[in-house]
Amino acid sequence: MTRVSAFPLKFHVPKRVLESELERRQVYGPLLQALTSLGAVCELAHHNRESASADIESDRAFHIFDRGHMQHPRALNWGSAYIAPFYYLDPVGTRSLSSIGAAAFDSAAIDPVAAKAFQAKLYASTAAKRKSRYDQPIEKLPLPLSHIAVFLQAESHRGVTEALYVTMRRMIKALLSRTDPRPIIVKPHPLDIDFDSLGWLLRQSQKDARLQISYANVHDMLDACALVVTINSAVGIEALVHGRPVITCGQADFHHCTEVVRNRHDFDAAISRAEARDWPYAEFLYWFYKQNCLSLRSPRLGEDVLAKIAATGYFAQR
Repeated sequence: MTRVSAFPLKFHVPKRVLESELERRQVYGPLLQALTSLGAVCELAHHNRESASADIESDRAFHIFDRGHMQHPRALNWGSAYIAPFYYLDPVGTRSLSSIGAAAFDSAAIDPVAAKAFQAKLYASTAAKRKSRYDQPIEKLPLPLSHIAVFLQAESHRGVTEALYVTMRRMIKALLSRTDPRPIIVKPHPLDIDFDSLGWLLRQSQKDARLQISYANVHDMLDACALVVTINSAVGIEALVHGRPVITCGQADFHHCTEVVRNRHDFDAAISRAEARDWPYAEFLYWFYKQNCLSLRSPRLGEDVLAKIAATGYFAQR
C-alpha cells in the first residue's frame, strides 16, 4: 500500500509509555515514524479501558489499543507476539484472545524451505543466545535430559476473559499421577512471587522425587526436555522454535501446533499423541509470524500497518 490521504490515528497506551521516553522510542518510535511518513496524524493517549468505547465514539479517528481486546470497526489491538520483534495488530485481541486462535492453519499451504529458514532464524535470535522475554540466568544449571518441563504462570493476574481448562495444581497432580518415570522439572514464572503456590510445590516435591523446582534458563530447559507442559505461556511458542512437543491447558492462539488438554484425566492420551506426532513446527511458526503478525524491523512496517487498517474497511468508508 502506498501513502494515503492524511487521517487521524490514536494509540491508547499504558501510562508508563506516556511517562517514559525510552519506552516510547523503543516500541512506538519506529511505528510512529513509519506511519507519519505515509499520512497518519498520530496521537498517543492513556489507555483507559473503562472509557475506551466512549473514546472511539467521540471522534472519527482510527484507534489502536495497547494489549487491548476492543472489537470495533475503527479499532485494532496491538501487543507483543511472544517473540521480538513481532507484534499483533488484531481486530479481536492479543495473545490468548487474538483472532489467530480461530484462524485455520494448513501446513501444506506453507513453503517448507522458507519455513525452515524462518525457524532457523528465530532459533539463532532467541535460543542460541539464550534470550527470552524476561531476563534469564546466564549460568547453566544442571538439568536431567529428556525431562518433562512445566512452565508456570501467574494465575492471579489472569483476565476474566481468558479460558483456563486445568489449574496449575491439578496440572501438577495429573502429571504426578502418571507412571512415567521421567523427571518433572517445574519453573515458576520469573515475575510471580506466590509463596503459597511455591510452598505447595515444595511439599509435592518432598512426596515425589520426580518433581523438581528449577530457575534454570528457559532455553536450557527447552534444549534438555522431551516435552513441554504449560497453560498458555509464551514459553509454549518458544518450545516450538526448539522443536519440542507442547501440551497446553488453557486458551492459546498457538493451539494449532499443540495438544490441548481440557481435563486433568486426559494427560496420558495427550502426551502419547504429542510425542508420537510429526509436528509442522517450522510451517506453523512461519504462518503465525510471517502471515499473521507484524515485525517492528520490517522495512515495510508502515505499509503493513496500513494494510491491516485497510482490511477493516476504514479507508473505504472515509
